[in-house]
Amino acid sequence: MAFQTEYEFILPRGYQDNSGILHKEGTMRLATAGDEILPLKDPRIQQNPGYLTVVLLARVITRLGSLPGVDTRVIENLYTADLAYLQDLYEKINNMDAPCYKTICPHCGQEIEAPINFMDAGA
Repeated sequence: MAFQTEYEFILPRGYQDNSGILHKEGTMRLATAGDEILPLKDPRIQQNPGYLTVVLLARVITRLGSLPGVDTRVIENLYTADLAYLQDLYEKINNMDAPCYKTICPHCGQEIEAPINFMDAGA
């Protein structure tokens, strides 16, 4: 099984460009550490932290319909239903479940999966 880094989507409403063409189908890639760190230097985000969502989505959406590219202007002009959909998709594909390891329950002797808590490691 290959590691999936890109996810296709269909917007609920779609983005209408200046020519009146509606763009609904697109692709979003997994975010990198740079995608989440570098925008923090952007003055638009420093003035309005809520703008981070716009910049993040513009970085990770690799295709939207037949548009030549996706930038912050495109994201700013999405309908709120589409923005909410893309925020949800971003969260789903970039947040993973906590890693687990197999161990034996000390009480019942059954094999179980126990979550690894990195915050408590070495404490």
